[in-house]
Amino acid sequence: MSSPVPTATVVPVPTVVTDAPHGSDVVASPAPEIGWRTETTTPDWLQAGAEIELTRDGDVSTHRIDGRTSTRVAWPFALLEPRERASLRVRVTGEDGVQGEWSEPRRVTAGFLGDGEWRATTIGLAAPEHTAQPAYLRTEFRATGPVARATLYATAVGVYQVAIGGVDVDDQVMKPGWTPYEQRTIHETTDVTPLVAEGANAIGVRLAGAWATERFGFRDSARPLYGDQPRFAAQLLLEYADGSSEWVTTDASWQASTGPITASGLYTGENYDARLVLVDAEGRGFAEAGYAAEGWEAAAEREPVRTPEARVSPFVRRLEELSVQEVITTPSGKTVLDFGQNLVGRLRLRVSGPAGAEITLRHAEVLEHGELGTRPLRAAAATDHYTLSGKGQGDGGVEEWEPEFTFHGFRYAEVDGWPGEFDPSAVTALVIHSDMERTGWFEASDPLVDRLHENIVWGLRGNFLYLPTDCPQRDERLGWTGDIQVFAPTASFLYDVRGFLDSWLRDLAIEQVDGVVPFVVPNALGVARPAAAWGDAATIVPWVLHERYADVATIERQYPSMKGWADVLIGLAGPRRLWEGMFQFGDWLDPDAPPEQPANAKTDGDIVASAYLFRSADAVARAAALLGRDDEAQQYAGIAEEVRAAFLAEYVTPAGRMMSDAQTAYAMAIVFDIAPADQQETLGARLAELTRLSGYRIGTGFVGTPIIQDALTRTGHLETARRLLTQTENPSWLYPVTMGATTIWERWDSMLPDGSINPGEMTSFNHYALGAIGDWLHRVVAGLAPDAPGYARLRIQPHPLAGLDHAWAEHLTPYGTARAGWARADGVIRIEAIVPANTTAVVALPDGRELEVGSGTHEWEVEDAAPPAAASRIGLDSTLAAVIDDLDAYRAIGEVLEAANPEAAHAFRTNTKWSERRELGEALFMHAGPDTQREIAERLAELSAQREDATADA
Repeated sequence: MSSPVPTATVVPVPTVVTDAPHGSDVVASPAPEIGWRTETTTPDWLQAGAEIELTRDGDVSTHRIDGRTSTRVAWPFALLEPRERASLRVRVTGEDGVQGEWSEPRRVTAGFLGDGEWRATTIGLAAPEHTAQPAYLRTEFRATGPVARATLYATAVGVYQVAIGGVDVDDQVMKPGWTPYEQRTIHETTDVTPLVAEGANAIGVRLAGAWATERFGFRDSARPLYGDQPRFAAQLLLEYADGSSEWVTTDASWQASTGPITASGLYTGENYDARLVLVDAEGRGFAEAGYAAEGWEAAAEREPVRTPEARVSPFVRRLEELSVQEVITTPSGKTVLDFGQNLVGRLRLRVSGPAGAEITLRHAEVLEHGELGTRPLRAAAATDHYTLSGKGQGDGGVEEWEPEFTFHGFRYAEVDGWPGEFDPSAVTALVIHSDMERTGWFEASDPLVDRLHENIVWGLRGNFLYLPTDCPQRDERLGWTGDIQVFAPTASFLYDVRGFLDSWLRDLAIEQVDGVVPFVVPNALGVARPAAAWGDAATIVPWVLHERYADVATIERQYPSMKGWADVLIGLAGPRRLWEGMFQFGDWLDPDAPPEQPANAKTDGDIVASAYLFRSADAVARAAALLGRDDEAQQYAGIAEEVRAAFLAEYVTPAGRMMSDAQTAYAMAIVFDIAPADQQETLGARLAELTRLSGYRIGTGFVGTPIIQDALTRTGHLETARRLLTQTENPSWLYPVTMGATTIWERWDSMLPDGSINPGEMTSFNHYALGAIGDWLHRVVAGLAPDAPGYARLRIQPHPLAGLDHAWAEHLTPYGTARAGWARADGVIRIEAIVPANTTAVVALPDGRELEVGSGTHEWEVEDAAPPAAASRIGLDSTLAAVIDDLDAYRAIGEVLEAANPEAAHAFRTNTKWSERRELGEALFMHAGPDTQREIAERLAELSAQREDATADA
């Protein structure tokens, strides 16, 4: 409970890779940064100083800092040694002079290896039966005395799990994940002391290929990048009670075999034959001492893995279980399970049946006309097979199984071959993803908007699995740079993604070729070609981490990468300072682009490219200034200004029209701050006009979607932004919600209104890029945003939307929980804010007041401005703009047209330009005959009369 006496809590720092029980953390650096959060009921509390105490080997060291700094504090003590254990605690003093109590200690364990300590030999099967052959490895060793501590360091080019004495060493999934294996591998550091006994012991390893042996690429170009077999390396350090120690390492003395996992792949799925389980006649498993290893052979030495480094990103784990919501019998007679949520993971079965019975599990995200919709998976079979051992039959026992080294993106699973009567409680969906701390929440009174936000969260969960992927289900699942570039702000609010993205950015820098950022990281496609908005992940994502976490360390480490990318673009632009005439993804998946030409957007690719040239040059200038590189800051700021001038001269007319008269072009000029302040109003007015002309349907792709709402809001068109947000017709954010979506779709119309899947070759029902709208919901609708790096100062600026009763957002900042929101009732809007201790907030209220407040809970009330009123009279002589701004009238017209001619109704809704210069009657001429027009006129007359009566009664 909070009290006036400040209480600090030491929090995990960026180099923490796991939260072990009892507040213990494994860190990947000998000098981890330190942070703490303070709780107190004292209003306006600010820290005057803090004492940090480190206990190591019984020695106590104390370091004092003055001032407010409480996040990302540089390690002030002697460097940690490998495997060293220490204990940290902190005590803070406020500016009021009140000193707090010491925090609860947080234990720290150094999880990195010492220089030259890596000595393991990389091993695998000597004679694999086929490509990507799953393998089983084992060895036995003796602990020659009482073991005080046992630490396992392990890695793979592939995925693995280790068991000692038959017990898995942890609950991680698919470790160590995917990195550019030739340049960077990751080792896990695991305390296995409880599993090692004095005397005989055994280590057993289960190993499969996953990313290391998958065939990446499209169509005939698909190929494995890292070899055709998985390989493994590990070393176990035994530290005895008497002070001696020894290493047990992988080498040619280990044994290898095949086993029950007979095939495994990310795209194909996994085959498991329980009759082949590796248990000897005495019932001992292959990871137990004394196991009779008949049929095993010597392990073969394989190409060495690169010396691994300690993990800085979070582990992947099973984080949720979902039960079957419905058992469906399809038109063809198949049994399909619906879990009610599109998820990423796999199924766990509990089943009894005869030996040799085979159960087949096929996975898909949607149903199409009642059957499993597998076409979007392309070459990915997404199919698992389980062959029963029969050991559970007849004695009431069951066999329990889940695939181990694959994952699927699915809501639906088709089950075939189930022995006996099927019981839906025997199948559970296991949700897996990187185990990041949830830090952000949002709620709105509109259930469709609420579900949209929930879909954004699930899209992140499904695609943050060791790296940020584009999709989790088809034959792709790659770290597309453009997707995370636009989504990073949303992700950093919802979860603590600093360590996750920090690790991925290291790989991005590794994969750059002469400064060029590849389309995907790791570069599974083997292509390094400049593409605007995609390669700009090199400059934008590090800056997001600084903005949200005050992360200077990542900016400093990534600065050569940032600068290298910017230099490539500057070179391509040349003296004209415009990036023109080259390959671009552009405003990818503009809703007007043909299904098979997703880059064919309304906004010209050159405009997108030059806008991002400005943005990246500006980001490098700001990074250089942050790092004290004043000369380079001035150089890149100057280049950015030259690009700005060239962009405005080339692409913006003196009257304020963009040469691509499309929403994305205007949004970039406004939100990227390319257009000067005196021109933004004009650009914003045209953007709002284009949005209304389209019937308040979205007209942007990957580039414009994250920023269009900010562009409208910034230029005073909040009502237009509201209509765009709450639109339910296709294309819109809420159209998928009305179609039952539980994640964000790749295309605005991944599923068509008739229930058929988009005919394009590329369609996914779990892509987070278009979910970048979440950042606007958090910052603008609820009104919670950082106003200084790491939320050291907050900006509370809610925007109450007409038609919503309330909205709020909450975020666990580096300083503590912050909250902002609003609720309307009885003509009043009540604004609330919670500001964490040791921070302040700038508050901008809807009535124009602006003030600054300190920590604590705050409330304000403002008068609820009346929403724009619809015209009292509406008829065939009304303008199309008046009609689209009058939802009741628009819906009434649509109902009459739908009853008369559904095709004409669709054409009227989607093809009409809702202009102020055209009348409704003129537009209806092409869509409705005289009788239908007369019926529409009558309906509108009734609506007008009702309004006049209501006005008279009032």
